[in-house]
Amino acid sequence: MRKLTIHNADTMRSSILEEIQRNEDSRYDHRLHCILLVCKGMSCPQVAEILGQALRTIQYWVRSFETHGFDGLKTKSKPGRPPTLDETTLAKVGDDLRQSPRCLGYSQNLWDGKLLSHHLATVYGIQLGVRQCQRLFKHLGFRLRKPRPVIAKADPEAQKAFKKNFKN
Repeated sequence: MRKLTIHNADTMRSSILEEIQRNEDSRYDHRLHCILLVCKGMSCPQVAEILGQALRTIQYWVRSFETHGFDGLKTKSKPGRPPTLDETTLAKVGDDLRQSPRCLGYSQNLWDGKLLSHHLATVYGIQLGVRQCQRLFKHLGFRLRKPRPVIAKADPEAQKAFKKNFKN
């Protein structure tokens, strides 16, 4: 029987490994294959070479399987950094954003990341960067509106003549 080959095998191997990393179920199956190969008598270095993983990773998976069984191979949730704003404060900030900044004593007409950052620092004592405040808008269901630039002392007739869609 003729040996089957894959064209561009090195490229395909790295693509397959990337695809495995994208999907949580695929990662679990990949780890199960590792354990299966070790159960068949292969050494960890051999399995690492075949599956394209680091030796330490394979050893970690085998130890985790030995200690915790199948649950040891599942991806554990990573909680990350705790949120800076608790639910109560978040609700209060949402209420603040529903008001005009002028109602809260600011000179601006619209909220932006810089103003929200200043507002959080002065009212709530919470330091958040401008970019994080912009993410907070999205998290609270707001969209950022940008004011249209207006030229001071512009001639309204000249503006009408300049507009593309202006009809006589």
